[in-house]
Amino acid sequence: MAKKRAHLLGFVQHGVNSHATGMWRHPKDKINWDWSRPAYWQHMARTMERGMFDAMFIADELAPYNNYEGSSDATVKYAVQCPVHEPSTVVPIITTATTHLGVGVTLSTAFEHPYSMVRRLSSLDHLSEGRIAWNIVSSYSKSEWDAYGAEMTKRSGRYERMEEYMELCYKLWNSWEPDAIVANRATGVFADPAKVHEVNHEGEYFRCKARSFVFRSPQGYPVLWQAGSSDRGRDFAAKHAEAIFAVHPNVERMREYTDDLDFRLEKRFNRKPGSVKRIYGVQTVVGLTRSEAQEKYERIQQCIPLEGAMAWISGHFGPDFSKYDPEEHVQNIEIPGIQGLFDSIIYAKGGAPVTVREAALIYAEGMGMPRVVGTPADIADQLEYFMDEGGADGFMFAATYTPGCFEEFVDLVVPELQRRGRLRTRYSGTTLRENLLEF
Repeated sequence: MAKKRAHLLGFVQHGVNSHATGMWRHPKDKINWDWSRPAYWQHMARTMERGMFDAMFIADELAPYNNYEGSSDATVKYAVQCPVHEPSTVVPIITTATTHLGVGVTLSTAFEHPYSMVRRLSSLDHLSEGRIAWNIVSSYSKSEWDAYGAEMTKRSGRYERMEEYMELCYKLWNSWEPDAIVANRATGVFADPAKVHEVNHEGEYFRCKARSFVFRSPQGYPVLWQAGSSDRGRDFAAKHAEAIFAVHPNVERMREYTDDLDFRLEKRFNRKPGSVKRIYGVQTVVGLTRSEAQEKYERIQQCIPLEGAMAWISGHFGPDFSKYDPEEHVQNIEIPGIQGLFDSIIYAKGGAPVTVREAALIYAEGMGMPRVVGTPADIADQLEYFMDEGGADGFMFAATYTPGCFEEFVDLVVPELQRRGRLRTRYSGTTLRENLLEF
């Protein structure tokens, strides 16, 4: 039986700091690179492509977290995912520097009409020759709703709105038939109006009466990505997604999610089990020896400011954690934010109680993802274990210091995975969808 090969993605934000708080102060972070300039992004993209990654995956947050102590002061002070630039703007910078690497962009449905969302994503799909994915989210943090001057909606109602959002997006993407463009110079007819359908949508949340302003892109529509972890979120992901990003602290939780997703795919949405790629978050620290890797890991931990970590979990999960005793157990705290990621904290110690202090520091390392620290062979062993026993189809690698963490992974771990037959040695497709669904 052929071994499963892994899909690899680099998890970053279009900002100074990604998902390991305090890395901007690490002595190896962005040496001779300016994160706000094209050269940095082009170098990271070329590095990932050299490592046969499927895509660079760009997370996003629409405003500085402001839950902690009722202010965004700590967020700004400690660069807790701040500053962050708009994710889709960097896509052409990345795709013109590469040939095969895809780009996944996180774009919220909360404050943008589906018409403009479709226009932007289709335009990017054209400019990248079919290498775009959309991570579909609905804004979860108080800071985002405050920034847009809107009252935060209840989580239960957001998925109904997102369902209609997707319905309208599909209508617009499909409004141009594949052969709609005639381009007959003799008659002067460029496109056949009968094959460019006007969408007339009257729904509970949205209205639209128009043809899409962008003709059919190379992929037809971007690869659809989701990160649903709650019960309702898992249903949404099972219905719409082609790939799912999930964070689970151990292989048992990965397997539970894998089996649950397959059940929903088959029994609720008549989709083939395994047809949606399961990409699980992992953070790696590689060294030529185990002691070197451990020293690197400890140096990363030393960069994390506790107050910044508390600001991050407050922003992600909803409560102001400054109001809790640092030694209180997080299992006793009800949260309105991202439930699936909060579960990664609850189970971070195998089900043993986790204090607020521990939760903040664990989360600030890499969102509760399992940390794999060791030699290239050690890391390859663990990734194989997650694939074979946890059902992972691939991995989302959370950045530490950049671009060094990706350079080291590509130089040291990628050859080991390829030697074991666990990673492609060439791209077979021309679009992101073709490469993602290749195996």
